[in-house]
Amino acid sequence: MITTLSLDALGPRICIMGPSNSGKSTLAAAISRKTALPAVHLDQLHHTPGTQWIPRAPAEFMRLHADAVSQEKWVMDGNYTKCIEERLARATGFILLDVKVPVALIRYIRRCYSSTPRVGGLKMSREHVTLEMLKYIILTAPKNRKRHKTLYDQVRLPKLRLNSSGDFQACLEYWGL
Repeated sequence: MITTLSLDALGPRICIMGPSNSGKSTLAAAISRKTALPAVHLDQLHHTPGTQWIPRAPAEFMRLHADAVSQEKWVMDGNYTKCIEERLARATGFILLDVKVPVALIRYIRRCYSSTPRVGGLKMSREHVTLEMLKYIILTAPKNRKRHKTLYDQVRLPKLRLNSSGDFQACLEYWGL
């Protein structure tokens, strides 16, 4: 077993971070179903719904983020480190999904060819594999992963780091998700 940390120990405002395609939105939705904490998917706040990942105006995203963070209860998934300080100031628990690049690549490709709508997605019919996203997963995500680990070490909240798909599944089972 990876942890004996209970889901209740993370409190009513849980922040979930990790690389693209690590399962952040899936975990947030599962926690939301189990606890009735509203799931907030930051991708949906940052991007215009129904588009192929077209960002909103920065001021609009920051306003939406501030509104969401100010709520009494939430499980929020996404990185967006430009506003992480505000999120962590209100969070009562922190989860870091720390999957490796090959896992993220496989999940991304599988997601793009799946007929199942993506949890936390932008309500588009289907995503398409893009060179931009492949480069992001292969080149940018590993650098972000190091920053996320440093942030995790600095966070002084009840926290949990899941390092593999096995850890993720064990956690889901332990929490009854």
